[in-house]
Amino acid sequence: MLSKATTGRLVLSTAGSPEEAARIAGTLVERRLAACVSRLPGLVSVYRWQGAVEEANEVLLLIKTSEERLAALEAALRELHSYKVPEFLVLPVSAGSDAYLEWLASSVTQG
Repeated sequence: MLSKATTGRLVLSTAGSPEEAARIAGTLVERRLAACVSRLPGLVSVYRWQGAVEEANEVLLLIKTSEERLAALEAALRELHSYKVPEFLVLPVSAGSDAYLEWLASSVTQG
């Protein structure tokens, strides 16, 4: 059996407003797609979109989940998000405390 450290994932995404970030975070946790979503306001992103350089105030979402929930999480993020192409970057969790990783796994396990 793989250790929970190898199945834990940190997903990065952004939202266009604090209200949207709160709605997305609450829904992801309610649906057990995320164990926790940390919202970091005050982010300024500079990016290229449709041939132009843009700048926007955003809220960074740090979404803690498992590898098994990634596909459903991505689908929900596309459903809930106002952006045409929402950020969805997945980072592996290489290590963590056993207690936290067990909590994470149990929080995203479907009933």
